[in-house]
Amino acid sequence: MRMTRRNSMNNRECIYAPNNTWDTGFDYGPKRAKFKLSTRRTRALVINPCASSEISSKQNHVFRVSEGFIDQIRPHFHEIILPPTQNATSGPPPPGVYVPAVLFFHPGSEDIDEEAYKKHILRLAEGGVTGILVQGSNGEAQHLSHAERSRTIAFVRKTLDEAGFQHILIIAGTGAQSARETKELCVEAKESGAGWVLVLTPSTWAPAMGADSISRFHREVADASPLPYMIYNFPTVTAGLDLDSDLISSLATHPNIVGTKLSCGNVGKIQRLSSSFDYRSSFATFAGKSDVFLHTLLSGGAGTIAALVNLVPKIHAKVFKLFLEYQKTRDAKVLEEAFTLQSKLSAADWAVSKIGGVGGVKAIVAQEFGYGNGTVRGPLKEASLSALVQSEQGAKWWKAVEEVIKIEKLL
Repeated sequence: MRMTRRNSMNNRECIYAPNNTWDTGFDYGPKRAKFKLSTRRTRALVINPCASSEISSKQNHVFRVSEGFIDQIRPHFHEIILPPTQNATSGPPPPGVYVPAVLFFHPGSEDIDEEAYKKHILRLAEGGVTGILVQGSNGEAQHLSHAERSRTIAFVRKTLDEAGFQHILIIAGTGAQSARETKELCVEAKESGAGWVLVLTPSTWAPAMGADSISRFHREVADASPLPYMIYNFPTVTAGLDLDSDLISSLATHPNIVGTKLSCGNVGKIQRLSSSFDYRSSFATFAGKSDVFLHTLLSGGAGTIAALVNLVPKIHAKVFKLFLEYQKTRDAKVLEEAFTLQSKLSAADWAVSKIGGVGGVKAIVAQEFGYGNGTVRGPLKEASLSALVQSEQGAKWWKAVEEVIKIEKLL
């Protein structure tokens, strides 16, 4: 549940983001609640079942509250969205903006740079993301040991919780080249604090992976996964294997398969799946590229899980907010504003794909936001931003990236 209201007493926006598990011991008298909201500068009030008591941070306050409290304040708010409970749901992730967070390494040793990674996770959280995909392709999952994967998931959960972002969800990439290892990674993801798993189709034996083999793999792993399961379709990193909408629709009938990330960027496939399933209860379709973010939402999809969110989370959150407003008002000007931002995201998304991939994203983060570096683990190679702008085409790509970063810093 998410509710926003402008407080008339102090003109500060307060955000309520409760979950759907309730503790009945909280005193929810309206006078006390009003006093709580007006005692200090409050950017967000998060009502979260993970907190055993009131937790205060610099800009957030976390409470466990009774459902009666929500009933009392409900008439005063304009927007209510109820997401499923982290680590306690069999359904898909709630709609919104998710980021496949890049993972930073120390130059030379290639050990995980936890300081830079923490700064990155917190900037994304403050930028308004709904959730974080840990160990997607951009997180270099294939370059990590099992221990590093588990440690990274736990680190992200701890970082978010300690900063008052308990409501931000975690999806863990658990794809591997065998069903056996993928099952192990799913179990380890749950133990480390993830709420969902996202699984690539194995591709070492791509010529032998027909529809029957692909279906058998995903069903077998989904049967064993202790977490709700999402299918990751990304032909670029799976030797060209591209699951069509018929196959994904068939897999979507499995009780533990609750969604998909489509990095193929096929708008027709997004439309077919989005119109066939209810993302709120059964199966959610997410775009894997910012290029088709708004198109996915308008097609009935749940949102995006996209690399560009690493650079500009606030713009993505703004587009999502405008879409929700358009759904409510059907105001053409609101949709026009959303498409204006979407056009800039599309240009930047294409540009980033040409600027060194994962290494390029890291290098841009380091240059523009002041933490981390462009180090990647082999066989990937680092991107040179200085060399990029030497060519006419490279300069055009960089201009598209600069434009969205400028907007991001103004939001």
